[in-house]
Amino acid sequence: MIIAVLKEPAPETRVSLLPEHLATLQKWNCTVWIEHDAGLASFATDQKYIDAGASVQDRKKIVSEADILLSINPIAESDLAQCKASVLLGFYQALYNAALIHTWATKKLTVFSMDMLPRTTRAQSMDVLSSQANIAGYKAVLLAAHLYPRYFPMFMTAAGSIPPAKVLILGAGVAGLQAIATAKRLGAVIEVFDTRPAVKEEVMSLGAKFVEVEGAADASKAGGYAVEQSAEFLEKQKLRIAEAVAKADIVITTAQIPGKKAPILITDDMLHAMKNGSVIIDIAAATGGNTSQTKNNDTVQYHNVMIAGKSFLPAAMPSDASKLYGKNILNFLQLIINKEGELHLDFEDDLVKGTCVAYQGNITNERISALLT
Repeated sequence: MIIAVLKEPAPETRVSLLPEHLATLQKWNCTVWIEHDAGLASFATDQKYIDAGASVQDRKKIVSEADILLSINPIAESDLAQCKASVLLGFYQALYNAALIHTWATKKLTVFSMDMLPRTTRAQSMDVLSSQANIAGYKAVLLAAHLYPRYFPMFMTAAGSIPPAKVLILGAGVAGLQAIATAKRLGAVIEVFDTRPAVKEEVMSLGAKFVEVEGAADASKAGGYAVEQSAEFLEKQKLRIAEAVAKADIVITTAQIPGKKAPILITDDMLHAMKNGSVIIDIAAATGGNTSQTKNNDTVQYHNVMIAGKSFLPAAMPSDASKLYGKNILNFLQLIINKEGELHLDFEDDLVKGTCVAYQGNITNERISALLT
C-alpha cells in the first residue's frame, strides 16, 4: 500500500509527516511517497525523506496512484478529478466545510477528518486539535508581546516603575491554558473568561483570575469548543467581558463553535473603550473571529487597537508542529492499517467511526448531514 504526503498550499508551512516518522510505516510494510519539497518549509529536505526510505514523486503521480493521501488542508479541486486514493486523511474542519465533504463523498472517497476525533482518554495520542492548539496559545502570547508597545512584566527602576501588562484570555481550552502559562512566564497579570465553570480550577492553578458568569449552558461534551448560549446569559456575558476588556492591555480570544461562525465576544463599542495601544490576538479568525473587526491572516488597527487575526499560528512553528501532528497521524493510522500493511477499517472502533466523515458515497457523520439539509 502506498501512503503519500502532499505539499501544503501557502501560507501553510507544516507537513503531515517528517522523515523521523517514516520508520514506523516501513515496519507496517507500507511504501511512502513524498511530494517534491513537501517538507521544505518544516526544514525537512527531499534528501532527508529519501535517506529515511521515502520516494519523492510529483503531485500528479501521487494523486493518481497513491492509496492513502495525507494532507493537513483540503486537496485542491484540480486534484480531485484524477484522485485514485481510497482514503483522504487530514485536518479538514469537516463541520465548517460540510459542502466540501459532500463533494468528496460523491467521488466515493473514504475521508477521515482528524478534527472529528472523539475527545476521549484513548484518543489523546491522536488529538490533533490539542497538539496544534497548544502551539497556537503559546505563539499568540509571543505575538502579542511583539505587537504590544510596552513591557509585559513589572519593572522598578531608578527612572520609575512600569506596571505589568494586564492580559485577558477569552476561552480556557488547550490554547487558552497554554496562553495563560506563557503570559504568566512573561510576568503579566491575567484574567480568564470561559463559559465552562469546570475549568476554573485549572485556570487558577496557572496563576490567573477566573471571571465567572452564572447560567452558562453545559459545554462538557462539545470537544473543547464553545456552545451556543441563552440570550440571558449572553447579555450577562457581554457586560462582564466589556468590563474586563476595558481594563486589559492584551486580549487573546479562542472561542469557536463547531459548524458555525465564531461568536462575536468583542463588539465595536468594546473596542472603542480599550486603551490606546492595546493588542488583540484572535485565534478564532478562521471561522470569522471573536471581534467585530477581525480579518483572518491580517493585522488591522481599529480605534488605536491592534487586532491580529491568526488562524495559522501553529504554522509559525512548523518543525515542532509537524513533529506533533505527524505523531498524531501515525497513532491514528495504526487503527486503520493492519500488520500486513493493508487497509482495515473497523467501524466498531469508536475512534475510527467518529473520525470517518465519508464512506462508500455517503456522509457518515450525522452533524455534517444535518448541516447539508
